[in-house]
Amino acid sequence: MESLQTSTVRQRDLSARIEDHQFDQLFLAATPANRARLLSVASCHASSWLSVIPARGLNLHMDPAEFQVALKWWLGVDTSPHLRCPHCPDHQVDPLSHHALTCRGGGDAVLRHNSLRDVVAQFCHRACLGGQLEVGGGTEADGSRSRPADYLVPNWSTGKPAAFDITVTSPLNPISLPEAKVTGGSAARMAEMRKHISNDPKCRALGWVCIPLAVETYGCWGTEARDSFSRLAARLALQLHCSKSKALVSIYQRLNLTLVRCAARALLSRIGTQIPEG
Repeated sequence: MESLQTSTVRQRDLSARIEDHQFDQLFLAATPANRARLLSVASCHASSWLSVIPARGLNLHMDPAEFQVALKWWLGVDTSPHLRCPHCPDHQVDPLSHHALTCRGGGDAVLRHNSLRDVVAQFCHRACLGGQLEVGGGTEADGSRSRPADYLVPNWSTGKPAAFDITVTSPLNPISLPEAKVTGGSAARMAEMRKHISNDPKCRALGWVCIPLAVETYGCWGTEARDSFSRLAARLALQLHCSKSKALVSIYQRLNLTLVRCAARALLSRIGTQIPEG
């Protein structure tokens, strides 16, 4: 047997193998919903919020109660004291908090959407890309209302403006779960497809490029969002005189901290400020 002293295997590689084995064992023993959660939290950049240096003045912080409930939710610990949702009493707060993060009552979903939109707008502004909030609204022929651009960036691709449209989806949704429990990021990809179906016709008519910025509740971003953030990071790096990788890290850290903080506040508004033991 090769001596450990003469082994050329690096400790980082050994640690990665151990972690992969532990993840596989945890995954095999998990329920379908927890498998979807594990695949989502294990995705690239999903855990970036955990490496943020807290700074209240920069709005990069979480209150103690928010951080505690966020960690419990992230790890799959039951944060529910088995209460009814105060905003829609027909639903109970479930152990993995799927309802709390998809509930349309109480305004939490709208606040989360607008908070993420504002972060994207701030980074576009810092990258000197210009842009406008909430563009393209109007009444369609069938009487419905649509607004394909949460944030419209001029001259994004081949001289065409990009209509960024934020959407948050849950991999625990019954429609997404059959695929999400097997393939990480599938819920975000399905959300991208839905946005293209609803927005592409109007964007084409306006000469825009439809770019869905889809993210799962646990922080797994869709392919089009990742491509867009990579391009945004390149422009941001030029303005800030830093590396593209550093700019990209800052984008994901702020976005995912915002996402998780909104999740924590949605949970706390339904279970109260007291964090359940466990």
